[in-house]
Amino acid sequence: MTTYLVLTAIGEDKPGLVESLAEIIADNSGNWLESSMSQLAGKFAGILRVSVNDNDADKLVAALDGISDQLKLVIERVDGVTGLETPQTVELNLVGNDRPGIIREISHALATLSVNVEQLSTECVPAPMSSDVLFKAKANLKVPGGLELEVLQQEIERLADDLIVEMQLS
Repeated sequence: MTTYLVLTAIGEDKPGLVESLAEIIADNSGNWLESSMSQLAGKFAGILRVSVNDNDADKLVAALDGISDQLKLVIERVDGVTGLETPQTVELNLVGNDRPGIIREISHALATLSVNVEQLSTECVPAPMSSDVLFKAKANLKVPGGLELEVLQQEIERLADDLIVEMQLS
């Protein structure tokens, strides 16, 4: 049988952190399946999913605990089937003048429709030809089977008008 682990990691960004994680996982019979990692404000932040034989899982977790001087790790055991379905997904792209509350309002509307945010990346960038700051967001959304995409599209259009941003579903 196989154990699946989801790890979240944060620490001071420096060369070799990903290599350290990869070595520990490989040396303890783990298999790196998927991940998303970034550098934010001088910090390394990442999340990854690993599979390992049930007999080696405790040994891998103990080895990962050994790098706590470099990274703060949270390790969760998860069902291997979770998240492996092929859900109906759509991509949401947003651009607008930055202001507090944009993500709160969008995430609230999505949650009301039982739409799950599977991946989200955001950034603030200078607006071309002005000194304004633009907020950009890109999200992959898991849409429940019972929700028609037209209903989601209408809610996105209503939000875009309220927030004074441009949003597109694809």
